[in-house]
Amino acid sequence: MAGIVHFSRYFLWMEQAEHEFLDSRGLGVMVEHNGNRYGLPRVSASCDYLAPARYRDILSIGVSVVEIGRSSIRYVFDFVVAGKTVARGAITVCFCAITPSGIASHPLPDWFREKLGNGA
Repeated sequence: MAGIVHFSRYFLWMEQAEHEFLDSRGLGVMVEHNGNRYGLPRVSASCDYLAPARYRDILSIGVSVVEIGRSSIRYVFDFVVAGKTVARGAITVCFCAITPSGIASHPLPDWFREKLGNGA
């Protein structure tokens, strides 16, 4: 109603940017390796809004991997309009094995870490 981007839109954009980031490295939020299935469910998500952005503004999103833990990855997303950061978000995901008996945290394997690289 105010002509600015609704707060929830940033979470959708973070998810889309994460998917594109992982795709660019030959990964995904769901992957199969050697007959095993893995996923990256979100365990934390936040966004700080620094300045209003309008829907007609041209927005770019920078993705950085800021922390890689035993089984977790923390991303930071910078939302930029005309060179000015208008929002900064973060998502933490947990690398999980998906089996017929359920889903459970699993250490990040070397093959995944190598493809992930050092971030954007």
